[in-house]
Amino acid sequence: MKQEDIKEKVDLYLKNREHKKRYASFDYCFNYFKTSDINKDLEKSCLVLATYLASWGMFRGSSFLLQEKSLAHFIPTIQYINKLKNDRPEIWDIDVHNYNDQNINTILDIYKEIQERFTENHTHLTLVTKILLGVFGFIPAFDRNFRSTFSRFFIDDKNCGFTKVDKNSLKYIKIFYEENKEQIDDLSNKIYTIDFFDGKSTQTHYPKSKIIDMYGFQKGIEIELQKKNKFQP
Repeated sequence: MKQEDIKEKVDLYLKNREHKKRYASFDYCFNYFKTSDINKDLEKSCLVLATYLASWGMFRGSSFLLQEKSLAHFIPTIQYINKLKNDRPEIWDIDVHNYNDQNINTILDIYKEIQERFTENHTHLTLVTKILLGVFGFIPAFDRNFRSTFSRFFIDDKNCGFTKVDKNSLKYIKIFYEENKEQIDDLSNKIYTIDFFDGKSTQTHYPKSKIIDMYGFQKGIEIELQKKNKFQP
């Protein structure tokens, strides 16, 4: 379970996190929802979240967001996030190191609430976890690359292919963190979000869940490429 290449993969990922490059979209989204009065300008809040999701392909092709929805579709989700910010600001302190029963249940409750408001029974796993990562920073995004990486780490458990967000999948992310705590904590302490306006580092550290997300995503790119090459004639 202990991995020696976490810093290597994270450094590779961060090469695409310059001020005007795609991967910086996480920084701008996370900074905004962590520090701004998001209900003051609903339209801007919707735009920030939509731009972040678009940068990660959530509007591509046959996506229901691209085919069916306007920006106003985001309003109920933004209003829900704003209520959490007003009533339960401590939610932004949840991260993988404190995945206890209470915090895991909180994550699952928020996942369900946003799923119901946002996806309308469409495919939702990657989309909703992208939202949770970009807004709260307390869970990696369960996209294809991440799932390819982590399903290999826990291949012996047939009940956890990271195809859904549940107590089991969060438990295994916590196990991965504990096995690699020194590397992950060190990276989280050293990596800061960058500011939208000037591209300089802020005082906000990258969440530990984002470190795990970057590692799973970058390593998953290599795994998927290996699969593709294996089956090419």
